[in-house]
Amino acid sequence: MKLIIQIPCLNEEKTLPETLKDLPKKIEGVTSIEVLIVDDGSTDKTVEVAKSNNVDHILSLSSNKGLAKAFKYGIDECLRRGADIIVNTDADNQYNGADIPNLIKPILEKRADIVIGDRQVETIKHFSPTKIFLQKFGSWVVRRVSGTNVPDVTSGFRAYSREAAMQINVVSDFTYTLETIISAGRKNLAITHAPVKTNPKLRESRLFPNIRTYLMRSVVTILKIYSMYKPLRVFTIVGGISFAGGFLIGCRYLFYFLIGQTAGHIQSLILSAILLIVGFQVFMVGIAAELISINRQLLEDIQLRIKKIELKKDD
Repeated sequence: MKLIIQIPCLNEEKTLPETLKDLPKKIEGVTSIEVLIVDDGSTDKTVEVAKSNNVDHILSLSSNKGLAKAFKYGIDECLRRGADIIVNTDADNQYNGADIPNLIKPILEKRADIVIGDRQVETIKHFSPTKIFLQKFGSWVVRRVSGTNVPDVTSGFRAYSREAAMQINVVSDFTYTLETIISAGRKNLAITHAPVKTNPKLRESRLFPNIRTYLMRSVVTILKIYSMYKPLRVFTIVGGISFAGGFLIGCRYLFYFLIGQTAGHIQSLILSAILLIVGFQVFMVGIAAELISINRQLLEDIQLRIKKIELKKDD
């Protein structure tokens, strides 16, 4: 049973040694533990530091691709190197490496395909009350959208079985955390969570400049990914709102028409017609999007079969 711990890095020469030092060397039930550094176009000495700390593998990207892409490239590399379990952690030593055995335990016991580390955000001292609230509210939204029970959806400390890792497809260029949970939930993969501890903060987050930007990009990501898996529901809601508005305005015009007071209300008739037409068109777009979604699912099934063939040959 081979475990590969992947660490996406962007200019982490100062924090990487602490992160590597914190990783376990032996875990019961695991015969081999390897470390993969994904260098996302670092301009400092991240690669040199990784080599001096004798990491097993270094994947250097030609330029800065962003966290989501670096995560996906790392997953693919781990699979090519024969990983049975993949753990993703951050290079800033945010997560306690000693929790990795508990993180992978549900996978070793065949109880889960994916395990998300629960930081229990209310216990993190450097998190403000506003950030704690937003984290909890965002996790609630993602749980509703994905049909999972993950309490900390933005945690980057997570473990994947080989089978689950093969099914990961990241289309977002912002963050993989939300997308992969929604995707896994819609693919009916077994997802669970495990409590993990966090270390003192070594640096500020580089993923987003402020809370407002993070919220906006997260909302866009959630809507985009959910629309990929449930397009008909999304377009039906949007089209239904437009159609209902047009219908109600049309009823209002009809009321005035029946009592002979249509003068001055012709604008309502025009607006009603526009909203009804738009609502119907949006619904039809939803049907087309649903067919595209079905086709995408078929393509993902084919992609998974091809991956299994290719990786079996590599093994």
